[in-house]
Amino acid sequence: MSTPRSRHNVLVNQSLMPTDAADRVAIVGGGPGGYEAALVAAQLGAQVTVVDTDGLGGSAVLTDCVPSKTLIATAELMSELREAPELGINVSDSEGDQAHRVSVDLASVNKRVKQLAANQSADIAERVRREQVRVVQGRGRLTKHGAVMVDLAAGGVEEIAADAILVATGAAPRTLPSAQPDGERILTWEQVYDLKETPTKLIVVGSGVTGAEFASAYLLMGIDVCLVSSRDRVLPGEDADAAGVLEEVLRRRGMEVLSQSRMESVTRSGDEVTVTLTDGRQVTGSHCLLALGSIPNTTDLGLEEAGVAVDDGGFIRVDRVSRTTSRGIYAAGDCTGVLMLASVAAMQGRIAMWHFLGDAVAPLDLKKVSSNVFTSPEIATVGWSHRAIDEGQINAEVIKLDLAGNPRAKMQGIRDGFVKIFARPGTGIVIGGVVVGPRASELIHPISLAVSESLTADQVAHAFTVYPSISGSIAEAARRLHNPG
Repeated sequence: MSTPRSRHNVLVNQSLMPTDAADRVAIVGGGPGGYEAALVAAQLGAQVTVVDTDGLGGSAVLTDCVPSKTLIATAELMSELREAPELGINVSDSEGDQAHRVSVDLASVNKRVKQLAANQSADIAERVRREQVRVVQGRGRLTKHGAVMVDLAAGGVEEIAADAILVATGAAPRTLPSAQPDGERILTWEQVYDLKETPTKLIVVGSGVTGAEFASAYLLMGIDVCLVSSRDRVLPGEDADAAGVLEEVLRRRGMEVLSQSRMESVTRSGDEVTVTLTDGRQVTGSHCLLALGSIPNTTDLGLEEAGVAVDDGGFIRVDRVSRTTSRGIYAAGDCTGVLMLASVAAMQGRIAMWHFLGDAVAPLDLKKVSSNVFTSPEIATVGWSHRAIDEGQINAEVIKLDLAGNPRAKMQGIRDGFVKIFARPGTGIVIGGVVVGPRASELIHPISLAVSESLTADQVAHAFTVYPSISGSIAEAARRLHNPG
């Protein structure tokens, strides 16, 4: 793979660099991979143009991460209110009688969700404008001579010349001919925020991260949920112990989980939807959410003409510094299929600009990426997986500590969850871990730091933790990995 030219001795202050000497960077896509790359390129003195279609922030801000996690925050509060009596708190109505039912106004929830997403997009737009990044509204495609041709939203076309191009066009919900969304009763995860009425029974097809998150959230909001999973368990790609805890909790809360049940079709008749399974069984409900994975937004981008290779799934092939197979063209985010996380997309975009503009850069290391499944309880992971250890890909010691024994967990009524740490035998270097429990997305950080900086379990154990605290279980797990020899 060829290496694009790099410019050293970069002037950080753009005002000090002559305009005609600045590198020209064109970015197609305004999501995390695109706008974070734009900020880095502007910081390093480049002239940056972002071609954006739907609004800065992309699907991560407008239809995916920000909206879904806002919805989940509401669901978590609903759960806490229901569990308040266990902590000695009685929720009463205006007459002083104990309230036995907490309900949700889904239309109001969705209105807030969409407003927060719009506000976040506006904040990002203001930030890139302050950094003198030019934003062009329209749809861009690559040309064979190293430029971007834009079909402008306002009409007409514009050709943007560039010394480097970053493609960050993201991905879209996957659908099937036999399961077509109508935006009313049969929905993708981008369409659920238009619901004005609360489903009486929601059928979620797909038990990966997206399906599990939405199923968990709507269940907590008091909605009858049926989760259709083609695999033998929920979250087949996650830590098996963690997935087991989540599935047990979901069933205990009343969710119907249909394992090893593959969807054949989804149809609608009036106000009822029917999911037909390949074994002939049928499940009926008021609404169906399709969580069937994602397809990259890489069609009609001029990739072939520009010499950019894609794999059989349409994902752009990139190396660890985000280079494609065409000189001077980079790609970042979900359109690469590397790891579909907003944090990874942003890092891929930054790495691309650091590489092209000659700044210090380290190749992307997926073994240092922390991720989280925003179910209830949450599941956070970083580094090597337990599966890899069991399969002999790497040798490591494993310690698993249930949260039920943690004093702070007892105070908060937390019974489900655990901390798991993986460390190399002999050296004790932490290479991975899992946290299952409330706010696991926050609790994973000390393990993530240990993995990133190659800290030993002893070093983690010797750091002070607050007593009582959930994070104390991380230090306790690390202490149990101590090898006095």
